Amino acid sequence: MTNVPSPDQQAAVLRETLAAALNYLERLPEMPVGATQSLESLRASIDKPLGAAGRDPRDVLTDLVENIEGGLNNSAGGRFFGWVIGGVVPAALAADWMTSTWDQNSGMFAVAPAAAVVEETCGRWLLELLDLPAESSFALVTGCQMAHVTCLAAARHAVLKQHGWDVEQHGLYGAPPIRVITGDQWHGTIDRALRMLGMGRAHMVDVPVDLLSDDPARRGKLTADALEKALAAHADEPMIVLLQAGDLNTGSFDPFNEVIPLAHKYKAWVHVDGTFGLWVRASKALKHLSDGVEHADSWATDGHKWLNVPYDCGYAIVADRIPH
Repeated sequence: MTNVPSPDQQAAVLRETLAAALNYLERLPEMPVGATQSLESLRASIDKPLGAAGRDPRDVLTDLVENIEGGLNNSAGGRFFGWVIGGVVPAALAADWMTSTWDQNSGMFAVAPAAAVVEETCGRWLLELLDLPAESSFALVTGCQMAHVTCLAAARHAVLKQHGWDVEQHGLYGAPPIRVITGDQWHGTIDRALRMLGMGRAHMVDVPVDLLSDDPARRGKLTADALEKALAAHADEPMIVLLQAGDLNTGSFDPFNEVIPLAHKYKAWVHVDGTFGLWVRASKALKHLSDGVEHADSWATDGHKWLNVPYDCGYAIVADRIPH
């Protein structure tokens, strides 16, 4: 091989990378929160001709740092309050650097033994932290969008199997239609996940919730009465019920102790969008908001909000390992 960097060359570029990272972090508290470059200026800075020859990696690093200057939303800082985006704590940043350094193909134990055990341990810790059934299966994914896709794929398998249809063997052609019942304040990641899985927006049953109720205990929540009407209307079909744990837009927690047993009575799979609010499970003061959520069939949440780990990081948890 040619142009293989020597240990000294590798060390030089990594030292410069560390210096650039520390410089950014040191300036972060005083930097503008939003980007200061326009789309046009960023394109002029970044979109250079593709060269035919390689370059010194230190020059590549220098160009990268200089060209993106002013083009970042400085969300890692403490003054950024948009989109529920968190910063990164030092331990998480350091672990992210080491992950890239080790560069493991972490798809299976044989290829990356330590990475597989790290993932296994993360799953066990999170189930303990969130007080969810210890026998549940678990997956690290790129964010709550893909956590929904993972969990709802498991749901699709399970509810179609109840109706005698093997979706892995036969696909969706000719399958019984699945009804997805949810309060009408669902997040856009739900709609996208269902479309990606071939279930389609038209199969969602939106149950109106009362956003203006004088009773905070009912505001924005799916009620048992409204849910049962929807379940009864589709009782002979495969059904998935989507519930909210701290909905990103309303902050509402559905009454899990009431609606999960009701959904199970109609043999529906219950999936919980816990992108933001499932983390109350880790708080003694707030855990009561999620009472009963542990009886659902699957849960999706993010790590890059409350845990302050680097993007992208999400968690898919499924109570029954077989559909997962």
